[in-house]
Amino acid sequence: MQHAVGVPLPPPHGPAHGSAAGWIPPAPHGQPGPGPVPQEPPGAPGPAVPPPWPAPPGVAPGPAPAATTGHFPLPPAGPVQLPPPASMTAPSAVSRAPVAVLLIGPAGAGKTTIARHWADHRAAPTAHISLDDVREWVRSGFADPQSGWNEHSEAQYRLARRTCGFSARNFLANGISCIIDDAVFPDRPVVGLGGWKRHVGPGLLPVVLLPGLEIVLARNAERSGNRRLSDEEVARIHGRMAGWYGSGLPIIDNSQLDVAAAAEALDQVVARSIAGAPVR
Repeated sequence: MQHAVGVPLPPPHGPAHGSAAGWIPPAPHGQPGPGPVPQEPPGAPGPAVPPPWPAPPGVAPGPAPAATTGHFPLPPAGPVQLPPPASMTAPSAVSRAPVAVLLIGPAGAGKTTIARHWADHRAAPTAHISLDDVREWVRSGFADPQSGWNEHSEAQYRLARRTCGFSARNFLANGISCIIDDAVFPDRPVVGLGGWKRHVGPGLLPVVLLPGLEIVLARNAERSGNRRLSDEEVARIHGRMAGWYGSGLPIIDNSQLDVAAAAEALDQVVARSIAGAPVR
């Protein structure tokens, strides 16, 4: 999901948001619990062992099944050998290590489409996480920012961002790369890029997708419903995104690139970053 797609923006340079209304943080680590767990005295008999499972006649009974804990171990992670397109083979082959990419851009930049295409065509297993989609998982009680940005829409946005971070870490832990798309503003570093790095990890690779204003205006005009913004809002978002110039982040101007070419440019940026080469 893109933060600014179809929704008004939170105010720039606002104070850092703390706990949103209705959010009850968990008890801090180390807080006293209900009491010590009773210990069995030395020599006490252990827990009762269930009898073996019944076996068919003539077959020796086998051992009891292991107790279930609710945890399902995953198989060892490994690259899936997919036949990649020739245009994306060389950059992707630099490393098979999982990588997390944050694709930043204004509404109408094509973030979601390009992120999905990039994930679809990588040689290594890759997941696409859309912040817009995750935020809209809330159905009843959804706080639509179109009705005005308030503490409830802010809380649901922050919850979606944490959920995306949890998902990204789980994918990475199992050897699967991921790409997240979001409209992150350079004038809100604490709850923007810094927040994403806290949720996903310091190895997160941010890349800015920033076509010209006329391009995002044309793409926004093709949208419908709550994902279409006014031209004034699109121009304001684009102007704020221009603050990423000079930030040191890699910036892709996809004004003259189709989806496949933009995804290939993104793949080259990621490959150079993995190889330790300059990404600009």
